[in-house]
Amino acid sequence: MGFALSEMKLSSSAFQERGIIPKKHTGEGEDVSPALSWSNVPEGTKSFALFCHDPDAPLVTPGNYGFVHWVLYNIPASVTQLAEGENSYTSGANNFGRGGYGGPMPPEGHGLHHYFFWILALDSESEFEPGLSLEDLLRAIEPNVIGMNRLVGTYLRE
Repeated sequence: MGFALSEMKLSSSAFQERGIIPKKHTGEGEDVSPALSWSNVPEGTKSFALFCHDPDAPLVTPGNYGFVHWVLYNIPASVTQLAEGENSYTSGANNFGRGGYGGPMPPEGHGLHHYFFWILALDSESEFEPGLSLEDLLRAIEPNVIGMNRLVGTYLRE
């Protein structure tokens, strides 16, 4: 899957691009997802998918996307924001072994990690079953991605 950025813009009221993700949104805090919103949606969008991953994570198992913190899909085209702690729509499997959001929690002393929140605009309204891995979701939606962009936050565990 090619990750060519589009004109869509993803932002959060919790942190700025390349800014520090507040502790509230991490495994060291309340572990609630940050509020997110997006704009400049491509014409023809019928649904969205979202995921968050940490490419800086040391992995023991094979994978191309780093540690997956959140997989969310079946988001209608009428939705352009997610509230803090969002638990609507369909959750996929994260690398914590459960669905839903799991915030940053890099190994102690591992340095600064980068968390990529991706929004993908799709030209279909397919309803995917709960619990898909990020790899399975991307494989299923790739032919229907018409726009994407990301917001990168950082976190350092002390």
